[in-house]
Amino acid sequence: MTALLTDLYQLTMAAGYWCAGKAAETATFELFVRRLPHNRNFLLAAGLQQAVDYLLHVRFTSEEIDYLRGLPQFRNVDGGFFEALRGFRFTGDLFAVPEGTPLFPGEPILTVRAPLMEAQIPETYLLSTVGFQTLIATKAARMVEAAGGRAVVEFGTRRAHSPEAGVYAARAAYLGGCIGTSNTLAGMRYGIPVFGTAAHSWIQSFPTELEAFERLHQLLGSGTTYLIDTYDTLEGARRAASLGKPFWGVRLDSGNLVELSRAVRVILDEAGCPEAKIMATGDLNEYKILELAAAGAPIDAFGVGTELATSSDAPSHGAVYKMVEHSSGLGRRYTAKFSQDKSTLPGAKQIFRYPGYDVLARTHECFMPGCEALLRPVIIRGELVGRQPDATGARSFARESIARLPKKLRSLFECDPPYRIDLSDELLQLAEEVRGIER
Repeated sequence: MTALLTDLYQLTMAAGYWCAGKAAETATFELFVRRLPHNRNFLLAAGLQQAVDYLLHVRFTSEEIDYLRGLPQFRNVDGGFFEALRGFRFTGDLFAVPEGTPLFPGEPILTVRAPLMEAQIPETYLLSTVGFQTLIATKAARMVEAAGGRAVVEFGTRRAHSPEAGVYAARAAYLGGCIGTSNTLAGMRYGIPVFGTAAHSWIQSFPTELEAFERLHQLLGSGTTYLIDTYDTLEGARRAASLGKPFWGVRLDSGNLVELSRAVRVILDEAGCPEAKIMATGDLNEYKILELAAAGAPIDAFGVGTELATSSDAPSHGAVYKMVEHSSGLGRRYTAKFSQDKSTLPGAKQIFRYPGYDVLARTHECFMPGCEALLRPVIIRGELVGRQPDATGARSFARESIARLPKKLRSLFECDPPYRIDLSDELLQLAEEVRGIER
């Protein structure tokens, strides 16, 4: 895993720490979100698996080190820094909430405690992979909620911001509750069920729609899903039904999905195919899904692409990675920002979850029975602690965690008042003490 996949200033700071004799000083950073995106009442944590893989395997190659030596920003850097990069490893600690945990503003998704240089360099990668997957998992959870028990499948790789983003979007969407993806690499890499049969080009490549359907059924048998709106949707449904069982169902990709799904359902039932499913696709999002469900459209599954793989209505959430503690030969110092709209709280924290509310506190604090401490050790002194759940396990945990949330938080619209988060007295006192010192 290349350590060069980062912002330049992470590396210039690392060089500065080295030159100032600070590289081995211990620092604690927290990754969290200051505020929720539009119409979000919680975020669903995702991306921990990739964060762990990065920290366990991050390295600088000789070629990368030579590249850095040639940059003008490193002209005055001591050669010992580049030698240190050759042996660069993450030897620190990582604490994180399990993937699939609902979180709220100011609550750490993960905490890194490591020698200063080791804690600084991973910032860009951690923000990118955790931030992106958390966005998509949250978006998927909203769509699954809107679907009201109907299946949602992720179809967004072709519209994702890069092919690899499509893979991670598929993983995050599955974690958020989708039953599968169209992305075959994500299917192989993470054990996610894959879906898909044929596009309009398949239909157009044959002289008639009926022949295209026949050939597809010969190929896929009971797994066949006929795309029926290339020419005439209702006639397409009749042709698909005329071929008889077994087949999975049909897909609608355009038109008035409420009226068409009702008419197609009648055609399938009258042809003796009541078990055949109807899937809807075509620029869907959670609000359109909610409307279709509210109208009673007989749709069994929704395939969602662009809106899901890009979280298009809320494509960012401003995740940050901030130092909260720093230890040197002079002792431990608690750090915070007090700038307007960007203030932070000092000291490493723990999230204590009670039924209906959270308490954000210092890590050493103990609370009464009935709460759950969410941040857990994942890497200690550079070594993985225990096994992390796979994508299926994280998906199950997410489903259970979302189900425990108050119903109002699962709404597609912002609820008022928002979820309650209390700050412990010790944490508030520490913040006041640090503010007084910084003045």
